[in-house]
Amino acid sequence: MTVLIIGGNGFLGAELVRQAVSAGLHPAATFHSRPGSGDGTTWHHLDLRDPTRLEEVLDTMAPAVVINATSGGADWAVTAEGGIRLAQAAAGRNIRLVHVSSDAVFSGTGRDRYDESCLPDPLTPYGAAKAAAETAVRLLCPQAAVARTSLIVGNGRSEHEQLVHALATGTRQGALYTDDIRCPVHVTDLAAALWEIAQSDAAGVFHLAGPDALSRYELGELIARRDGLDPARLPSARRSETGLPGGLDVRLDSRATQQKLRTRLRGAREFLSANSSKSS
Repeated sequence: MTVLIIGGNGFLGAELVRQAVSAGLHPAATFHSRPGSGDGTTWHHLDLRDPTRLEEVLDTMAPAVVINATSGGADWAVTAEGGIRLAQAAAGRNIRLVHVSSDAVFSGTGRDRYDESCLPDPLTPYGAAKAAAETAVRLLCPQAAVARTSLIVGNGRSEHEQLVHALATGTRQGALYTDDIRCPVHVTDLAAALWEIAQSDAAGVFHLAGPDALSRYELGELIARRDGLDPARLPSARRSETGLPGGLDVRLDSRATQQKLRTRLRGAREFLSANSSKSS
């Protein structure tokens, strides 16, 4: 089975590539700026804003499955239109699509937790772009899987871990918010769950987040303690007082998805415990 990983040189994409290679697979992956590593991986340059190039890559590789692990940030042309364009191309070629989405599609207002049945109500350009893409995927590819996730942590390379180190050592200004709540997931758990879904015929919406709801400040404290840093050096603030857009308390409820998976999605308190290694 040929699998194509869109965004294979990103944080999540690189872990998907690593796990595929470790399992003896020979995945294909795309990059935008520079190819990643991974023995046996075939790399293709791709800009999702370029429909001709997208079709060339799909026709060259003829994958059975595509995992769209690219972020694209708030760039509507990449995150929304690129995701829609990929869904159209996959549907026309009968390719199974696993589309990675985000908890940013939710506003964080009026609910304790968001399960898989909840409809998007984004507050930010990024959330709106992700919501547009996942809606198109579900319409154009009824057999596709849409996997929403939360803050991705692990291996010391995530932006959250790097920010904590920079704040604790005073090499960066800023603060961690005490009222910005998410459900962090370890990148290895997330990638393993995505591979499990990709290799099945499961369709619909899946939530792949950890069971622990933590503020970004609480997450920072756990990272600092694991890495031998002083949590007291981490500056804190309230996001609600900054005027920044976006949901404050967005808790993905992954219990229904977890019941369908063999892969266990650990909570941050477990995978960031003092005796947990960065590579766990």
